[in-house]
Amino acid sequence: VLSVTFDFSKLRGLIREHFENQESFANAIGMSATSLSVKLNNKVPFSSLEISKTMEVLGLPDDQIDNIFFVRKCGKP
Repeated sequence: VLSVTFDFSKLRGLIREHFENQESFANAIGMSATSLSVKLNNKVPFSSLEISKTMEVLGLPDDQIDNIFFVRKCGKP
């Protein structure tokens, strides 16, 4: 099984900038805080719909998706 781990530090920072907390952000994109946490910790991948909603609520252009969702963590295969 190929396991890729992504670095969501940029996304975490954007969430802190735009929302009071992760729970508020999770509610804004229609998921529970628990589901968001699982995704930010690389246990379950973000769906394309969740990525789209995230970009929308953060007011970011789609050309930034790779920089936010698909940065591989260093030191991991």
